[in-house]
Amino acid sequence: MLRPFQALSSAQRRTFLACFLGWTLDAFDFFVLTFCLHAVATDFHVSAMTVTKSLFWTLCMRPIGALLFGALAERYGRRRVLMINILCFSAFEIASAFAPTFGIFLATRALFGIAMGGEWGVGAALAMETLPIEGRGFFSGLLQEGYVTGNLLAAALYGLVFPHLHGSGYAANWRLLFCLATVPTLLVFYLLLGVTESPVWLAGRHQSASQQHSASALLVSVKRFFPTFLILTALMTCFASFSHGTQDLYPTLLQRDYHLSPQTTSSVAIVGNLGAFFGGLTFGALSEKLGRRRMIVTAALLAIPAIPLWAWSHTAVLLACGGFLMQFMVQGAWGIVPVHLNEMSPGPVRAIFPGLTYQLGNLCAAWNSHVQETAASSFYGGRLAPVMAWTVLIVGLALAAFAALGREAKGANLSVPESIC
Repeated sequence: MLRPFQALSSAQRRTFLACFLGWTLDAFDFFVLTFCLHAVATDFHVSAMTVTKSLFWTLCMRPIGALLFGALAERYGRRRVLMINILCFSAFEIASAFAPTFGIFLATRALFGIAMGGEWGVGAALAMETLPIEGRGFFSGLLQEGYVTGNLLAAALYGLVFPHLHGSGYAANWRLLFCLATVPTLLVFYLLLGVTESPVWLAGRHQSASQQHSASALLVSVKRFFPTFLILTALMTCFASFSHGTQDLYPTLLQRDYHLSPQTTSSVAIVGNLGAFFGGLTFGALSEKLGRRRMIVTAALLAIPAIPLWAWSHTAVLLACGGFLMQFMVQGAWGIVPVHLNEMSPGPVRAIFPGLTYQLGNLCAAWNSHVQETAASSFYGGRLAPVMAWTVLIVGLALAAFAALGREAKGANLSVPESIC
């Protein structure tokens, strides 16, 4: 397991660690809200269904961030823009904590979505362009699990801190959690100060402005690779629905459907995230031998048999076991995403193309939580278990189908900037 790390230089290890932790903290700041939906609703005197609009706006604005920060990264370099990006999403998280009204809270979550949308594409490009081709699948799985690690940290923070915040302002104590979630940003910023720039970007920066940095570069690339662009956007829509459809409202399901305490909800979520972490590593490493598409299809289909244990169990232990299996498969498929998207993307816009298709998928799936809440209220008396079970069945089949439609690009050379002309 440690062999891929031993093959890295110290500079490569530092770069990978910074990109991993950047994605971890981005996800950490996002998932803190999913554990506090009811507290936020109570504090602003709105329904939980209304608060899910904040998740929608975060996901909806992510494509703008992918395009904005990706374009800046193509022009000014991955490392510098990633540092700015991390400062931005931390600032908007703090702003959310001090929002005086729900309207302002929605606005800060939308701005947070722009910053969140930029981090993945820029960080993944910096990591994949810096690492050697050997073991790329393993590192892809590990990098993507920064998202899972962020979810795990959010669950731990919620379970350890929130139950102990009492008093007349109990519902408003989610604000303290938001502030605490930004503290580790200082570590990532410090690491990035010692990171070297992407060798691919450095090799290509002497190209003419018309070839590398023109505003039409993205349009030219999308036109040339339009079928691939559509397939990847559809694929990432399925991926976004697969992930957010099983994660965002699962803490609410545990609390509402099964009346679990905050501590037990936290414990079940942590077990699920451990499954997700190991799933990403496992399927990412297997994709190096068996192919990217094949392992995505396998993970998507294996999630379906886990539905009964994950959604219909009646004890916390069984729910945790179901969560482990479900997230092992869901994030197992996701572990292949960074390397698959980067291998499928043209070199001159690699900081834009993967991130844009990724975040357009999030845009198409942005109403996921709101639709799930609405369906639960309209057809199942507020119970989320049947709605989330149907989500996994439908999305798992769709993800397997779209993954099978794409081409296999395992082993593509990411070290040479490709011309789009």
